[in-house]
Amino acid sequence: MEPEEITYEKLIANLNFNEESLAKIKKAYVFACEEYKGKKRLNNDDYITHPLNVAYILSNLNVDEITIISALLHDTLDHGNKATKEILEENFGEEVSNIVSNISQINKLELADETENSKINLRKVLVGLAEDPRVIFIKLADRLHNLQTSYALDKEHNKKTAKETMDILVPIAHRLGINSIKSELENICLKILKPDVYNDILERLNNTVEELNDNLSKMKEDLSHLLIENGINHEIKGRVKSVYSIYNKLSTGRRWDNIYDILALRIFVKTPALCYTVIGLIHSKYRPVPHRFKDYIANPKENMYQSLHTTVFGDDGKFYEVQVRTYEMDEIAEKGLASHWSYKENGVKKVQAMMEQKLEMFRNIIENNSNENDTTFESTMHSNILGELIYVYTPKGDVIELPKGSTPIDFAYRIHSRVGDTTTGAIVNDNIVPLSYNLQNNDVVKIITNKEALPSIDWLNFVKTEQAKTKIKAFFSKKDREEYIAKGKSILEKEARRRKISLNDILNEKNTSKILKDLKLNNLDELYLSIGSLRYTAGYIISLATEDKQSLDDILIEKIKPKAITNNPNNDIIVDGHDNILYSLAKCCMPVKGDDIIGFITKGEGISVHKKNCPNIIDTSKRLIEVSWNVNSDNSYYTKIVLLVNNSQFLVSLMELATKEKIIIAELKNKETEEGNLYELLVKVKNKEELEHFKNQIAKFKNVKIME
Repeated sequence: MEPEEITYEKLIANLNFNEESLAKIKKAYVFACEEYKGKKRLNNDDYITHPLNVAYILSNLNVDEITIISALLHDTLDHGNKATKEILEENFGEEVSNIVSNISQINKLELADETENSKINLRKVLVGLAEDPRVIFIKLADRLHNLQTSYALDKEHNKKTAKETMDILVPIAHRLGINSIKSELENICLKILKPDVYNDILERLNNTVEELNDNLSKMKEDLSHLLIENGINHEIKGRVKSVYSIYNKLSTGRRWDNIYDILALRIFVKTPALCYTVIGLIHSKYRPVPHRFKDYIANPKENMYQSLHTTVFGDDGKFYEVQVRTYEMDEIAEKGLASHWSYKENGVKKVQAMMEQKLEMFRNIIENNSNENDTTFESTMHSNILGELIYVYTPKGDVIELPKGSTPIDFAYRIHSRVGDTTTGAIVNDNIVPLSYNLQNNDVVKIITNKEALPSIDWLNFVKTEQAKTKIKAFFSKKDREEYIAKGKSILEKEARRRKISLNDILNEKNTSKILKDLKLNNLDELYLSIGSLRYTAGYIISLATEDKQSLDDILIEKIKPKAITNNPNNDIIVDGHDNILYSLAKCCMPVKGDDIIGFITKGEGISVHKKNCPNIIDTSKRLIEVSWNVNSDNSYYTKIVLLVNNSQFLVSLMELATKEKIIIAELKNKETEEGNLYELLVKVKNKEELEHFKNQIAKFKNVKIME
């Protein structure tokens, strides 16, 4: 349906600005009329009708005067008679000039390749958004009016535009909470892309529209009477669900008669407390549909949407979705961040902070991927911004929006940079999880921090969000990077001197090429950095350069004559007098330094080191070999602790103890038994003494038993 005719007078009547602001807007309108003079749109309307409609759409969002002025002028650089960026700046200021220039850049390039066009437009839209959110507000309104009047264009052009809108602009409108524009864009795009489906749903609605409206009117009247009886001032609006919303439900496999919210009513009251009162009154009269009540007031969505939702059985046997919210909540629900981001009044600081957080996400993605090709860039954008999202909670109940696949580290950096930098552990739904754990919808996440802790460069291997990647990379900034490179080179040189090996021999051309290839590093600086940041030990790097695996099995099986043990063997384990022998610590018993150990000769995989009392050791002299701990090593080891727990505060106490004792809990598994919760902890310790001390501290907890 073609939009209503919008005049300058109608636009002004819809604004609530002072005389000074209205004078600036009038100046912009006069300037625009002169710039568009003699220009026609493809539907033969005067060109000025388009910017007037764009400005009017935005006026319904309560945007600021700069947005309205920029909307009136948004096409002057591309379709005006003589406007330039300099002229705009001279007449309307730098803000307006930059906004209009950004919009011009977004719209400028048209490529024949649809896929490439989509990618480049995506990049430009987001660059514009990152610089000033008003760019995207105007772009959304511009696209809406263009689609409303698209009947003058050919079908293929419209399909291309509609697809781009659904792929790029609709998700952004959703993230920014601009629901009024988002819903209309979805309906128009569905009509263009799937006209048969659209018309079929519309026909089914129209066949019953009179009956549905009668049902709505009756229910609206009954609810209003109920609230008046209880002295509650209110306003009620009713609507039949949009065509696109119904299509979306049907496309997930729902049947028409299982769509509970075709009939919907929205009730507005003055305070949050009254919202809950209203829901209680409704449920006292109408039976609620199970599992359909949602409290978005106590747990707002990330775009600040707040409302109470319920679905009830009406007296006529039909389902009615009822939303209850305050007038302020409705303002944000329909107009989103567009109506609040630029204002300084009390009560909107949280909205402003959220907008800035979202803008930071966009900026991070653009900065981190500025040199990537379009395919990589688009993939990053879809995974971080336009793809599937999850909603998780802080222990206080605040909702945090993250891309699917995010980890506790992503969560921590979303809370605050300092929280991310000092993270040492995470508890999700009362269970300790690895920092690489993939968070799920509705998880409750508690981050454990230590003010002395530092980020790990290894986090870059699993974090999902560009925000987290940026913060981690920022920590390892150029200054830090140079320090770590110098530190890494020094560590490697010292280890080489200790082993009486020339560093030039270790890092000759052949060895360097092999090491960089094995570790997937680009150059020596990255190698030194990985040592300096403790990602790899110097001993491990040297072993990559010097280890001879070809004859290892022969050496082990034949038990060649023991050579003299060097003062500084390469490995943590000394195997029957030999240093630099391939070995692994057995996963069945997981020995740590200080345990009595024995080696078992495997076929093709070196020595498997077990505790001497490990039940998996086969007592055969042909396969057993004497091993011992290297007293000079200073590494840490993973091992397991099994606990039987009947203590609801156990996890918090455990994490506090681990932080205090500087013990890393890498993983925790929980199994409910008749005797209590059985916890299996994977911990990292330096030696048996440290392990026993940690276990003794745990044993002091009430109702906690260590299982042997």
